[in-house]
Amino acid sequence: MSVTLPAGSGRMAGVVRRQGALAVLLAVVVVSLALFPGFRSLDNAGTILVAAAPPMLIALGMTFVIITGGIDLSVGSLYVLGGVVAAWASPYGFVAALAAPLLLCGAIGVLNGVLISRTGMAPFIVTLAALLGARGLMRSISDEGSTTYLVENDAFHRLGTGSLLGVGIQVWLTAVLVALGVVLLNRTRFGHAVQAIGGSEDAAALMGLPVRRIKVGVYLLSGLLAGLAGAINAAKLGSGVTVLGGGMELDAIAAVVIGGTLLTGGSGSIAGTVAGVLLLGVLQNLINQNGDVNSNWQQVISGAFLAAVVVAQTYLARARRTRSP
Repeated sequence: MSVTLPAGSGRMAGVVRRQGALAVLLAVVVVSLALFPGFRSLDNAGTILVAAAPPMLIALGMTFVIITGGIDLSVGSLYVLGGVVAAWASPYGFVAALAAPLLLCGAIGVLNGVLISRTGMAPFIVTLAALLGARGLMRSISDEGSTTYLVENDAFHRLGTGSLLGVGIQVWLTAVLVALGVVLLNRTRFGHAVQAIGGSEDAAALMGLPVRRIKVGVYLLSGLLAGLAGAINAAKLGSGVTVLGGGMELDAIAAVVIGGTLLTGGSGSIAGTVAGVLLLGVLQNLINQNGDVNSNWQQVISGAFLAAVVVAQTYLARARRTRSP
């Protein structure tokens, strides 16, 4: 069945796709401020931002991966592994606690990128194998999860619990990295190459872009940010918890897609991802405030949002193709 839109609708469709998550987020916040007194406090706003910091970092890396047309299923396991390794290394100092998870998770990200770009294997398969491998490595380090390493460095612990101007240090750190991500995606040759590869890998190669290196770069970035998110979470909790992180990769994918990034690659924005993560965080916060609603409903709502966005993307893409000569 063909779909016909009036003149100017193509531009409007693009605006809806890019800004839809932000509009929904603003609507949810306005309604929540009016209906939920507990939502209005600054402490609650701080709670939402602190809780959103690790998912934001993971979703930031996932945005680059998905724009290239790929997917990274290993980030949830890298998040847990990063936290355990950071806590394990914390007795050796602040630098060790931060560097160890970055080196390990970054190396796994590079391995993902090399396998995907050199062998042509599907990102789904490669990162699924990395998911299992990272999870097995985490269990090995923690004696099947029976050993919980405590954070034994005060400076590193303050990274997750301290604040600056009333805002958590991890929130400031996340904001800086998000800003750098915006610049990297929109103002650098690397970012332009990422978008070109997602639009058409063959065309990008014909243009002389280093497709393989760019792909390795985005999976390295994804691994580093997942490991950093895990380290920050360990600093906040004071230990490397082994039971967290299940489904984090799916939450990140959902936030990125809800934010308007196309699953087929080639188009997306960091701002949309920020809106997607905050939208899911606000919904989780509202559910937590309402004791009558099971927290599992957050997953149901996230899934409903994701399905609606994918349907809308499909509809808009089909409509724009219909209008194209």
